[in-house]
Amino acid sequence: MAASTVAVSTATAPEAAATTGGPYGSGVLGSWSTATRAISTAAQIQRTRETNGVFMFGDSISVQDGKALAIRLLNRDGSQMAVHNWSSRPTSGAVDALQQWASTYGLPRRILMASGSNDIFDPPKFAAQIDRAMSIVGQTRTLYWVNLQVVRKAVTGPVQLADQRNSSWLNMQLYDAQEKYPNLRIIRWAEWLWVKPYRLTNYLRDGVHPTVPLGQDARNELIVQSLTQR
Repeated sequence: MAASTVAVSTATAPEAAATTGGPYGSGVLGSWSTATRAISTAAQIQRTRETNGVFMFGDSISVQDGKALAIRLLNRDGSQMAVHNWSSRPTSGAVDALQQWASTYGLPRRILMASGSNDIFDPPKFAAQIDRAMSIVGQTRTLYWVNLQVVRKAVTGPVQLADQRNSSWLNMQLYDAQEKYPNLRIIRWAEWLWVKPYRLTNYLRDGVHPTVPLGQDARNELIVQSLTQR
């Protein structure tokens, strides 16, 4: 059952961004329309909605980790998961997908947003997308959002500093939104990494994506604990 939770469509991923320049120091987001993605079938989406499972919207981290997460969640409390994960996609695209699924299928009581890593290139737009997502979800459902830790190892020192600054900026927008929306729950992946700095090396393979299986298991467990907390 869990093995069918994710249908994967693979394409050659473009460069996500230039690694220098841009107005915020992290570079400029490139085209993501042909990047690797993992999107559940219509049948799986409908089954997840009918059984009040979890809809997930994410980026390349979720393309990598989404199937393992779906299996972990199913084994934990029997919940189905349907995913719309797309590498290099900013949160605006994830919220577009949320809107499409809400209009086409309706929404379950739990929605997971694992998006924001690609918003380091234009942080000021993030808050509006959080508001947009919350307006779609409404007041009777819970939106779970995994926060951000992005410091790419492959870029220069000044760009790494910009990555960290922009990640913190995005996280602050999430924290501010939580003050407005009582049904927004933040899954604090960034804090979990920072509390023991060796985790930044051992649990992230490139400064963004979790190592497999160590980082993947840790992040997925944080998510499942939050999703199943009563």
